[in-house]
Amino acid sequence: MPTPQSIQRDGPSAIIIHWTDDKTTRWTAAELRKRCPCATCREKKRSKETGTDASEPAAKSIGLPVLTMQETLPLTITAMRPVGTYAYNIAFSDGHSSGLFQLGMLYEQV
Repeated sequence: MPTPQSIQRDGPSAIIIHWTDDKTTRWTAAELRKRCPCATCREKKRSKETGTDASEPAAKSIGLPVLTMQETLPLTITAMRPVGTYAYNIAFSDGHSSGLFQLGMLYEQV
C-alpha cells in the first residue's frame, strides 16, 4: 500500500494527497465529512437507510429547518493528525473530529 508523501491544502475546504506511487487524490471537506467512518456517523447513516432514526420526530414538520450559524458557514478541515501508520484523524469546522480515515480509503477515493 502506498503511503502519503505529502498532504497540502487546496483552498479552504479541500486537500490534495500525493502518494509514494505518484498517484494524487483530492478530497473536499464535504466529501470526507459525508464518508466519516466514526460510530456516530455510521449509526446515523444506518438509521436513515432503515428509517429508524430515533432522533427524528414522529411527525414531520412542514416548516423550514432553522440552521445554526455554524451550519451556514462553508465546511472546512481544521486539523489533520496521523494515527499510527494507518490512518488520519480529521477535524472539521462543524466541530466533528472523531473519525479515523484509513489510508486505503483516502487512496482509493471510491
